[in-house]
Amino acid sequence: MTALAALVAAEEGTIDLDEPAGPPGSTMRHLLAHASGLPFDAGPPIAKPGARRIYSNVGFEVAAERIAENAEMPFADYLRQAVLDPLGMSAELRESPAAGLYGSLEDLIKLARELLAPTLVAPETFAEATSVQFPGLAGVIPDMGRFDPNDWGLGFELKGTKQPHFSGGLTSPRTYGHWGGSGTFIWVDPERALALAVLTDLEFGEWAKEDWPAFSDAVVREKT
Repeated sequence: MTALAALVAAEEGTIDLDEPAGPPGSTMRHLLAHASGLPFDAGPPIAKPGARRIYSNVGFEVAAERIAENAEMPFADYLRQAVLDPLGMSAELRESPAAGLYGSLEDLIKLARELLAPTLVAPETFAEATSVQFPGLAGVIPDMGRFDPNDWGLGFELKGTKQPHFSGGLTSPRTYGHWGGSGTFIWVDPERALALAVLTDLEFGEWAKEDWPAFSDAVVREKT
């Protein structure tokens, strides 16, 4: 959702994806693609921009701060005006822009529909967001392991050649989405015109590594 707000901001001219943001040498694009060199949580950079894929919550917080600064309004207000209200979502940002959006399964389904057929940004912008940024970077996805390459778009995790993958083995390499420690995930497979959104009452753990791919594969089989 924060990435979608950033894409809207880029189209509006509120930000430029290639404007400096974050550590020296980093841009908004680096932050959104988890390639800025910032660590998972607050702290100094642990790599040069563009050198490694390091999933960074603090990177998204920095990106949200830049949007708020340029838009001259709190990021929560910008997110509401740019994304939540246009999609008819009741979700609200209560905490970090990296992990603090609270909403319902209905909200997540509305997001899935938007990611299947974007209305908030131009097709060209969305295509860029779901294509590999800084190709060839290796890195670790927290609690999932190291991948080489660890492909990422602008906020969207890209399946590519990753195996195992939370979306299972039957989704296409073009599948993109996200998952979180709250036990939530969403993926979109544009080749199959299929999306899956899941909320659970369990925090992410070993169970998810087994159940999410199995459930995803069952859904793909059901729909094909």
